[in-house]
Amino acid sequence: MTDESANAGLAPKDDAARSWGMLLDRLRGLGRLTIAFSGGVDSRFLAHAALRAGTVPELVHVRGPHVAPAETAFALRWARSQGLEARVLDLDPLALPEVAAGDRERCYACKSFLFRRIADCARGALCDGSNASDAAQFRPGLRALRELGVLSPLAEAGLAKDDIRRIGRRTGLEWPDQQSRACLLTRLPYGMSPERGLLVRLAEGERVVEGILHQAGLADAPFRLRVRDTDCYELHVAAASLPVHVIEQLIGTLHGVGFPSSRVRCMSAVSGYFDATSHA
Repeated sequence: MTDESANAGLAPKDDAARSWGMLLDRLRGLGRLTIAFSGGVDSRFLAHAALRAGTVPELVHVRGPHVAPAETAFALRWARSQGLEARVLDLDPLALPEVAAGDRERCYACKSFLFRRIADCARGALCDGSNASDAAQFRPGLRALRELGVLSPLAEAGLAKDDIRRIGRRTGLEWPDQQSRACLLTRLPYGMSPERGLLVRLAEGERVVEGILHQAGLADAPFRLRVRDTDCYELHVAAASLPVHVIEQLIGTLHGVGFPSSRVRCMSAVSGYFDATSHA
């Protein structure tokens, strides 16, 4: 058992302990590394692990119409809190033909575009935060990462999402229960062309939803504000149920920020239009 595993409070024979040790060894072996840094729990955990491994990573954050401003703000704040500087690239994938058409390969085209640009300016081995759980889902963007030679140390070490959260808690990672929040394009059904104004409204809608859920004691409940069709929206919340007054508050607030035809659905799990093999 490595010292790092002991510090993480993991049992010597725990698979997560072995994976954590493998991850630290891998990051040390890479030397200088660049992390495609969204500010989500996976990329933050990777940066956190790099620091624990004695490596100061370069962080590159992409800002664009597909990224909620609140997520960029959090990513940059967290990086500063760790003594890290995150370089910001302003990139716009909306003009890509596959993205503009809402094609099922839009994620692949977008990832190819974004990571080529990140690779052009990377000063070290380019890594992303894909983990072992992603392999079990429909992720067209993963093909783009493989083609570009982007490294995924978390997946290489066999670390799944639950492992990342558990080790993050034991090693002092801020907000290890942060829920996954894929890019705003995944709120749109396949076949729908993204409009900048709609993406802005979706970001604002999810911002106010997060505040309401926080007040209701559901700060870490996963949710998605999804577009079903033109002017038809659904808020999916991963909860067995919600109090009637909370549902009414959510619907009224969404109406006020530009989503007049909205309904709230409680789900066992929530997702976007990116990890199902058939239209959802």
